[in-house]
Amino acid sequence: MKLNELKPSEGSRFKRLRKGRGLSSGHGFTSGRGTKGQKAHGKTRLGFEGGQMPLYRQKPKRGFTSMNHKDYALVNLAALNKFDDGAEVTPDTLVEAGIVKNAKNGVKVLGSGKLAKKLNVKANKFSASAVEAIEAAGGKTEVI
Repeated sequence: MKLNELKPSEGSRFKRLRKGRGLSSGHGFTSGRGTKGQKAHGKTRLGFEGGQMPLYRQKPKRGFTSMNHKDYALVNLAALNKFDDGAEVTPDTLVEAGIVKNAKNGVKVLGSGKLAKKLNVKANKFSASAVEAIEAAGGKTEVI
């Protein structure tokens, strides 16, 4: 078989229906919409329920979404024990180690768990308890 011999299989291609092209076409006059009624006269917008109060208006509005909200990837101190003593921990190294899936808008280190190693941690944010624990273990914190 060659490229110039390729053809669509029998019955796989349909000719487009040309609606509204005269009575003898079989799809003229009402163009397959039937006679009268809302669907014959025109389309309704998405979510229209025939005049009944639509579901999206029945439900109460909740809360507020800030345009300036930043979503941080959270890391607990216990997860940092995976690194070697004296290592430098950055958002990139956390992603490589598999502790964080993606850095999102940055990384925030939380003070949950115990840190047994001396680490130099660079992140976008730290909780107060995390800074205390890292410095107590002999490490350093740096806000990027």
